[in-house]
Amino acid sequence: QVQLVESGGGMVQAGGSLRLACVASGGTFSEYTMAWFRQAPGKERDFIAAISWSGRTNTASADSVKGRFTMSRDNAKNTVYLQMNSLKPEDTAVYFCAARSGVYNPMNARRSTWYGAWGPGTQVTVSS
Repeated sequence: QVQLVESGGGMVQAGGSLRLACVASGGTFSEYTMAWFRQAPGKERDFIAAISWSGRTNTASADSVKGRFTMSRDNAKNTVYLQMNSLKPEDTAVYFCAARSGVYNPMNARRSTWYGAWGPGTQVTVSS
């Protein structure tokens, strides 16, 4: 029953930064593993990052964004974030927030099919 809405997307020049946010409602946010995925036109949906309900440990990031993107969560605000730095043109995609209730697992958290709730996505465009 959880609903997710992303925000913060836009256009930015290569090397710039953006901060995405995903607000959850209609569920117990703290019990959900949260994740970010992205999908470029004509391409598969790719895992970006995931975070457990605690937000303190058990995070996982894709190699393509490790060191540039950082995921965090604020349970008091029912919100997760994706801080994106040193953006590249290949980061251009629709970014989706996802959630699933259950025990965090690094392997499962990388699988898009594991998640049951998705936001509508927010567009990120990086120009060269």
